[in-house]
Amino acid sequence: MKHFILGTLLANVLLLSGCTTIANWFYDDDELEIRRLKPIEQQFTPSIIWSKDLGNGVAGYYSKLHPAVAYDKVYAANRQGLVAAFEQETGKQVWSTNFAVFEDKGWTSFITSFWDDGTPAKIAGGLSVAYETVFFGTENGEVIALDANTGEQKWKTTLKGEVLATPAVEAGVVVVNTGSGFVFALNASTGEEVWAYESDVPPLSLRGVSSPTAVNGGAIIGTATGKLVVNILESGQTAWEQVVSAATGVTELERIVDIDSQPLVSGGIIYVISYDGSLAAVELRSGRVVWKREYNSYRRLTIDGATLYVVDSNSTVYALDSRNGVEKWSQSALKQRLLTGATPVGDYIVSGDKYGYLHWFSQEDGKLVARLEVGEDDDDESIYYAPVADDGVLYTQTRDGKLVAVQTPSE
Repeated sequence: MKHFILGTLLANVLLLSGCTTIANWFYDDDELEIRRLKPIEQQFTPSIIWSKDLGNGVAGYYSKLHPAVAYDKVYAANRQGLVAAFEQETGKQVWSTNFAVFEDKGWTSFITSFWDDGTPAKIAGGLSVAYETVFFGTENGEVIALDANTGEQKWKTTLKGEVLATPAVEAGVVVVNTGSGFVFALNASTGEEVWAYESDVPPLSLRGVSSPTAVNGGAIIGTATGKLVVNILESGQTAWEQVVSAATGVTELERIVDIDSQPLVSGGIIYVISYDGSLAAVELRSGRVVWKREYNSYRRLTIDGATLYVVDSNSTVYALDSRNGVEKWSQSALKQRLLTGATPVGDYIVSGDKYGYLHWFSQEDGKLVARLEVGEDDDDESIYYAPVADDGVLYTQTRDGKLVAVQTPSE
């Protein structure tokens, strides 16, 4: 009997140890090297406050879906059509609304409803919350406004082009950038069109568009042709255009100059980056280029004080002096892990990766000081968009639809 028990235990140990080996068969040496995290000196231990399942995520689709925080609530959505609000402190669900379409199949509806998720609403642009209203868009060209307290629909407008980016809301106007090259301004109360602006769309561009920024009476848009455009928010009239990156090269692939990340405004300066390698600081009032450096990215730029943070296309993290573009430090320990944009929180910046980890970097020198596994080290639980920070707490979504609140310990 003892031999049987010992044999069984030994078999189980071999089986468990073998699982890792078998799982690794699916990856080549380069992928294994990327997945393998080197030990760090963990200076503190972040903790998960609460976690919620949104039912579905975004799977392998392109998406800029991310949570929004307002009115003591966290708002989140999935691509299938679910939009929900949760208590910020506890994660308790306040309301949920489903925009997936279910066909009437007669007597079979009762049976199929148990596994039928309906036709996806294809929610793609992130959520914006203002005026006690939640605004979001879909790949079907719809822009929808919900009551932030109840989830009831206020209005829905259909536009020409996919809405792949987060709407911007300012001065009673919702600014929406679409994949067709059109930018629309809608009345925030009714959804009626206020004005429209059309930009050129090259034959080949990235999947996705730049989220607009609305501030100081202007709508700021990055285009697929490498331009930064500012339109008067009230009328749509173009105040100025500035070429950030000009197309070069022979093939259409070589000529991609998309500005796919949201323009960042701070202290009267617009910071913008293009896919092909141009990072620029531009005066908001005049469009004059203050400085320009060579970095390429489609990730969200962030700033804290006088330091600008950039995560490039190869997942190297940079800190630059926002006044002159001089590089302070760089961190390349997480190359090719598809890092998200870096979110400032306390004395750190935090970025997620495609393997479900959050990483904390020191703002002072870029040193990795902490990490936390939010997913389960597989592609379905990857973190694909920069975490949202509020009062020291980070809110992030994974590709399989997990919404997580994470606390960074205070010093």
